[in-house]
Amino acid sequence: MATALNPTSIAPPFGDYSHGIKSAPASCLVVTSGQLGLAPDGSCSTDVRKQTEQCFANIDAILHEAGCDRADVIRLSAFVTDRAFFPDYMAVRDEWLAGVTIRPASTLLVVSGFTREEFKVEIEATAIQRD
Repeated sequence: MATALNPTSIAPPFGDYSHGIKSAPASCLVVTSGQLGLAPDGSCSTDVRKQTEQCFANIDAILHEAGCDRADVIRLSAFVTDRAFFPDYMAVRDEWLAGVTIRPASTLLVVSGFTREEFKVEIEATAIQRD
């Protein structure tokens, strides 16, 4: 099990995440590439919330393939193309993490764009596979 690192000597987290994570001993580290809102058939919704949901569904599939689940995620890095997408991303992320006791470290950046114009969000995850 990971341990949240939220020192009282610094400001508390800005949202529902941990400033840092100390992992328990792990058999391996699982790192995803940035996941886009691409469905298995290659389609991509124009809606940022649906794209975010698909990103997390893709991450779920990768975690499952590695023998991990959401509770094993120690870091999320996300990128959106507009500040206006921040609330939708945060809502979906918080829903995805519902029931996860130790929230992963988290970073969200606003970027100018991705490889295709229709992409509005990209998310990558780091997880630990427990022994």
